[in-house]
Amino acid sequence: MESAKVIAVVARMVRDVSLAEEFAQDALIAALEHWRVDGVPDNPGAWLMTTAKHRALDRLRQDALHARKHEELGLDMDAREEHVTPDFVDALDAAREDDIGDDLLRLVFTACHPVLSVDARVALTLRLLGGLTTDEIARAFLQPEPTIAQRIVRAKRTLSAARVPFEVPKADARAARLASVLEVIYLIFNEGYSATAGDDWMRPSLCDDALRLGRILAGLTPDESEVYALVALMEIQASRTHARTDANGRPVLLMDQDRSRWDPLLIRRGLAALERSEALNGARGPYALQGALAACHARARRAEDTDWAQIVALYDALAMVAPSPVVELNRAVAVGMAFGPAAGLEIVDELRSNAVLANYHWLPSVRGDLLAKLGRREEARVEFERAAAMARNVRERELLLERAAEMKGMRE
Repeated sequence: MESAKVIAVVARMVRDVSLAEEFAQDALIAALEHWRVDGVPDNPGAWLMTTAKHRALDRLRQDALHARKHEELGLDMDAREEHVTPDFVDALDAAREDDIGDDLLRLVFTACHPVLSVDARVALTLRLLGGLTTDEIARAFLQPEPTIAQRIVRAKRTLSAARVPFEVPKADARAARLASVLEVIYLIFNEGYSATAGDDWMRPSLCDDALRLGRILAGLTPDESEVYALVALMEIQASRTHARTDANGRPVLLMDQDRSRWDPLLIRRGLAALERSEALNGARGPYALQGALAACHARARRAEDTDWAQIVALYDALAMVAPSPVVELNRAVAVGMAFGPAAGLEIVDELRSNAVLANYHWLPSVRGDLLAKLGRREEARVEFERAAAMARNVRERELLLERAAEMKGMRE
């Protein structure tokens, strides 16, 4: 629970994320040794923080000695303690006019730095900020533990080799960097919400991790509308968790879900975050628009009450702000619901030649659903079987094969 804070503060002191994590682990080992004898202190977090700082200060002193800079950094331990808050690094940061200056926020921007691959950013963020062990990350993403371990090690080395500064980006660069942070958090959430592969359709623990990170980020950046919009989107989507699978763990699609099982607290929190986002910025960004889409579904007490015309309008706006084939495919679903399956199928057919969607199983799945509604069941069966062959998640594959069997049975 305290690891992210400890790593963040120590990383500011030593300017090295890998070293900071090492000192945080040293503090935990020391705690296991001392607390067994002396008992758990009244403020365990402060104990861990102080111990990790001492480790960092010892290293700084050793480095100073080796560099023959005794006069600059000082040798007296009491004097060195005075450097902790504020210290020479704080003064340096102040000179750089870092207008947020929060250690945890620095760690967020460092772990999600664009110099790292997306996979590396996700793994490092879950390790440093989510507090997950390497084994937990590996199990969540169905990867071998050595693969994840190497990914994290390489990420730390890359940050060190690139001399990535442990700081919050300046205002002119913050928007682009913040977009990377939001992307990482939403990727974590989506992998939990609809697992890419494996036996389970959902991994709720990953959704919880992403939500926690999003809420932390919102607290650290209270003036960023897209941060609140992402939190709103995740809160509302997470509200459906208990309704998205049946008693046997099989997927239940949105229009078939028992909405009485949606979590009203998460919906209220999501709608409040969306309202905060819209109050901060009149222009809706991509997460604000996706949050508004989720809100349309959340406000509909029954599936048939859904305002599909409004959803189409929101997808039109999203296609202008963040165009992509996946957005267009989702827009086709909404168009099919609002204006009939033939209108939706026309859009989907235009997407069939798009290389980005060549192996995207939801394309033939959506096409199969629209064909089924038009009574073209044999064509629908073929599409559902194509989608099943592409699906890597066992539960999704089973659902698609069931749909294909239904089409065959109705035809016969």
